[in-house]
Amino acid sequence: MNKKMKKQLTIIIASTILLIIAFLIKSKLSIIFFLLSYIVVGYKIIYKAFRNIIRGKVFDENFLMTIATLGAFFINEIPEAVSVMLFYQIGEFFQDYAVDKSRKSISSLMDIRPDYANVIKGKDTVKVNPNEVKIGDVIVIKPGEKIPLDGVVKSGSSFLNTSALTGESKLKKVDVGDEVLSGSINTNGILKIMVTKEFGESTVYKILELVENASNRKSESENFITKFARYYTPIVVIIAVLLSIIPPLVFNQEFNIWLYRALSFLVVSCPCALVVSIPLSFFSGIGACSKNGILVKGSNYLEAVSKSEIIVFDKTGTITEGEFKVREVHGIGITDKELLRLASYAEYYSNHPISISIKKEYGHKIDHKKIFDVKEIPGMGVIAHLDNKKVMIGNDKLLDENNIEYEKCDIIGTIIYIAVDNVYRGYIVINDKIKDDSIDALEKLKNLGIKKTVMLTGDKESISKNVFEKLNIDEYYSELLPQDKVNIIDKLKMEKSKDGAIVFAGDGINDAPVIVSADIGISMGGVGSDAAIEASDIVIMTDELSKISTVINISKRTMKIVRQNIIFALSVKIFVLLLISFGLLTMWSAVFADVGVSVLAILNSIRILKIKY
Repeated sequence: MNKKMKKQLTIIIASTILLIIAFLIKSKLSIIFFLLSYIVVGYKIIYKAFRNIIRGKVFDENFLMTIATLGAFFINEIPEAVSVMLFYQIGEFFQDYAVDKSRKSISSLMDIRPDYANVIKGKDTVKVNPNEVKIGDVIVIKPGEKIPLDGVVKSGSSFLNTSALTGESKLKKVDVGDEVLSGSINTNGILKIMVTKEFGESTVYKILELVENASNRKSESENFITKFARYYTPIVVIIAVLLSIIPPLVFNQEFNIWLYRALSFLVVSCPCALVVSIPLSFFSGIGACSKNGILVKGSNYLEAVSKSEIIVFDKTGTITEGEFKVREVHGIGITDKELLRLASYAEYYSNHPISISIKKEYGHKIDHKKIFDVKEIPGMGVIAHLDNKKVMIGNDKLLDENNIEYEKCDIIGTIIYIAVDNVYRGYIVINDKIKDDSIDALEKLKNLGIKKTVMLTGDKESISKNVFEKLNIDEYYSELLPQDKVNIIDKLKMEKSKDGAIVFAGDGINDAPVIVSADIGISMGGVGSDAAIEASDIVIMTDELSKISTVINISKRTMKIVRQNIIFALSVKIFVLLLISFGLLTMWSAVFADVGVSVLAILNSIRILKIKY
């Protein structure tokens, strides 16, 4: 319980004691205790109401409660006036408590902000702010400490708890040479890590930034409720005024009776249940995603992904593992060893999975000072200068583009062609592997009602067809450039319904344009590039394709609960308003109905966090 809520509880207790005393005193003095109880519990609400009126914001819940209770005083319903204000505050307290619990639950999931970093300075270890650590610095991580910055293990081995990042409870073993992400917790051994990214570019910073900014991007439902409340409240006030005036004037009814009904009408018409529960539903949905290692950048994206109809996948690193392995090296006019060396040097600055596999196969230290004038051509490959030689490495399109004669290979696998000084010098065969959960993931998507699945890849037809035939995918397109993928997305948009959404899931830098062009862009954060993560609306912190069905499932459940809250709140309120209008319910009933609906709607909202996905 926070400081604000403790103060709120103190006010409620004090007001309750004064109200009990007022009921117990059988004299005219009771009015003093009624007034004191009312002032203690209601002064803030009355103050806010008048302050908002001065600012031009007349019609809100503070105004409704102030008018209703002051009106009850006017018709000498003093106990009810005090009790209504007290019960309203009790309802507000329970609402704040539920919201606070929900926020704490979500915040604890993302409690990954590092407080310090232990930097090695000569023979000493200095504790500094993570912002002060530079690339290349070596930091020490003791057992139980959070890893403050991304880096590479220089010495030591340990098991890392990555649950806050990935949603996975299984510990990850790391040894010398392994990359580690900030936000992970070191569970046992001492690690020395060389920092590869400054804090502002680290994984933990980006996650925190995403979570903090998520609430700024409102869903259509939230915007609707905001607009609804803006028009709903003045309409309710007008109806209440008419309810208090028309029957006495037209039908000669008793004014006090209809004024009482009108005041009760105002109490129950408070839109708190919707105004609080709807944003909380989306907040809880985003929290449930975070719990499962999925970062959603805003409630608007959570709502949009619930309307998914067509899901488009990149192949490499999304459907397949993206961890390529060199199977064959064939030099022409040079040795296989020399061909591999030239390829590794040319690919030195690239973070593409294919590049990584070539450098891994080479296995020797690369003298980057020998490399200059490097140009990476999206969808084709790399051109670099080294050892006074011009090296081209990439697919057949790169060689065709530069008019280099070569012999095409029909081997199943990714074929990387190499040319030196515009002369074809051989090829490297690389294999990728379909992810273990890809088949299951695609099946789950079909069960969720996804109408169509499509695979896009820059790989040649034979490889693409081989993957397509092993998976339950509806369509595939191969040998694509980044712009080709964008064009296909535009074409697929013609096939979806008016309210439907196209989702694209990818990982590499080549995917950034197509991620932006889709209605919803999802990046596979585990191996994904910074560009893809930046461009995407949803980030999956693991490379599990099945997480796509998880986020769609959470979004659909969230929208279901949002609709439940809207229908429930409005139905109960309309029903109670009708009963009050006919004199079948009292102001006591009105406040219980209002508080009850709000509390139930809030409890329904936070239920999203408790469901296992």
